[in-house]
Amino acid sequence: MKFDLHSECELCASSGGEIIWKDGFCRVVLIEDPDYPGFCRVILNDHFKEMTDLTQEDQTRLMRVVFAVEKAIRHAINPYKINLASLGNKTAHIHWHVIPRFEDDKTFPLSIWSDLNKLHQSHPLEGHSIETLKNLINAYLNQ
Repeated sequence: MKFDLHSECELCASSGGEIIWKDGFCRVVLIEDPDYPGFCRVILNDHFKEMTDLTQEDQTRLMRVVFAVEKAIRHAINPYKINLASLGNKTAHIHWHVIPRFEDDKTFPLSIWSDLNKLHQSHPLEGHSIETLKNLINAYLNQ
């Protein structure tokens, strides 16, 4: 996959993480963050800044992927809660954060971008869980 739509855009210039699923429209990447295991991003392949820049059809298509990733994470690692976020303040390229949350994670119940508020215990993703997550995302997106 070629990433050079806007060379100054981090998500145009790179994959944005370990690609665990992709098609010509978007990609799902696993974020390497031991504090938030299973954290994924759904990244639009084309450079658009806002969801309303997309056609209604493409909005629906992108959200189908976001929801499939959420469902796969829920089944693969059974988090307490899932956070969905589309911020883009630093990177103005459409992407969604799909973040599994655990009651003992680093910043729970605050946002993952909050200051640390208590000691935590990490939940490392093991090879089996990563493989399960990849398989479930593929299964849900191929239904």
